[in-house]
Amino acid sequence: MAEVSLKILIAGRTYPLTIKQEDEQAVQHAAKLINEKVKEFEQNYSVRDKQDLLAMCALNLLAAQQNTPKKSPELEKEINQLDLFVSNYLQQESNP
Repeated sequence: MAEVSLKILIAGRTYPLTIKQEDEQAVQHAAKLINEKVKEFEQNYSVRDKQDLLAMCALNLLAAQQNTPKKSPELEKEINQLDLFVSNYLQQESNP
């Protein structure tokens, strides 16, 4: 299993990652979903703080996951990656 290093941009911040090569597409897709949700919340609500936007994004995506009748392994993996990204971001923001 080859590993690949990449930089993922989430909510205006870059996160360097080393992941399995076969996970690269899923991670990039997860980052895209997060950024789309953050942009959606930014446009529809008066929230501008990135931490608040990411928390709202995490809540929205995980609530959607809970309402999904069948959980595909692929979807669950993407949601877990999103959760990990958001958790890491929030942890970094709370420990400057």
